Amino acid sequence: MNTTERVIQEQFQFWPAAIATPSLEKTDSRFVIVGCGTSYHLAQSIAASFCLRGLNAIAVPGGEWARRRRAYMASDANVHVIALSRSGESTETVQALEVSQAAGLRTTAITCEANSSVTRHADTVVFARTHSSEGIVMTSSASLMLLMGLRLAGVPLDAGVVEDATATMKKFDKALGGMLAGRSHFVYLGAGPMYGIAGEGSIKLQEMSLSYAHTYHTMEYRHGPVSLVDHKTAAILLYSPDTRAEEAKLAAELSEKGALVVGFGGPGDIEIEVPGSVESRSIVVLPSLQILGERVAELRGLDTTAPRHLNKVVTL
Repeated sequence: MNTTERVIQEQFQFWPAAIATPSLEKTDSRFVIVGCGTSYHLAQSIAASFCLRGLNAIAVPGGEWARRRRAYMASDANVHVIALSRSGESTETVQALEVSQAAGLRTTAITCEANSSVTRHADTVVFARTHSSEGIVMTSSASLMLLMGLRLAGVPLDAGVVEDATATMKKFDKALGGMLAGRSHFVYLGAGPMYGIAGEGSIKLQEMSLSYAHTYHTMEYRHGPVSLVDHKTAAILLYSPDTRAEEAKLAAELSEKGALVVGFGGPGDIEIEVPGSVESRSIVVLPSLQILGERVAELRGLDTTAPRHLNKVVTL
């Protein structure tokens, strides 16, 4: 077991502190949730959860908000910017907060570094300490920032989510076996809050195993990209309970075309039950997607503690 996998396996001890994050009061603010890379994908999931809880929210890449915020919000009226950054030093995320403060907007930072640049440009700081051995690849910190964001949205979470996520990851890892052999084209599918998690799974796989991976809203995949499916494809389908039946039809289609289908919360060649509430599904499946990246990297003989071309903090 390398350091990356050890951090994935040991991350759950840090979750209770993030779960203790207090929820925001109901408000008519318009939330803009920004981040870069992994943090942006988490922002997509968090923004969807905000909306489902009755809070208006949109996810925007940090660099986009810093440079062209009018493409995303026509005015600054009642805008509250929430920025996610593990290190608190990602250039575009810091810039997004600087621009927001200069415009008189309310700002909140979600981070795993208590004394960082984002904390100095935020009216409110939401912090949780991550695993001290975490390296370049964001695993424990990604889960913690997602937890903090979900709690801000008002999603009810307790110690049960730790147990659910741990059990799901172990079952998934055991079920994988040798099923991934020969698969080189990976597709991640999700809808609503699960779309951002699909994107995070995809980027994690790219970073850790240098594999080609794509992300689509589940039912959008049939509109063109399905033409790429063959016996080298692995489709990771993150089911939504309200559309499970139609998503199961897509899973069957993909299997017929030669894909290996991993179904989280629904049918697939590998089928993994996702326990807990509908609102907690995103955090319950996230560690499993992290371990998937590690297992594909192992098949390729790659060291996930030193991913190619990447640094722990991206600065310009």
